[in-house]
Amino acid sequence: MAESQEPEVSETPEDEMKRKFREALERKRNQAADSGAGGRGADASKIHGAHGPAASKRSFRRKSGG
Repeated sequence: MAESQEPEVSETPEDEMKRKFREALERKRNQAADSGAGGRGADASKIHGAHGPAASKRSFRRKSGG
């Protein structure tokens, strides 16, 4: 964080809060980008193949009345 920005004198509390949220979001995005390069490739998810194609198509039949 070598760059230091001086807050403007006319900054309203709403502007200050928006600025803080933007800075926090930027830090979060940088952290996510750094952790994604951990050698796992593009898919860093812990769950793999949860919703694949079904082994066979299921068929539903009505029972005949009787």
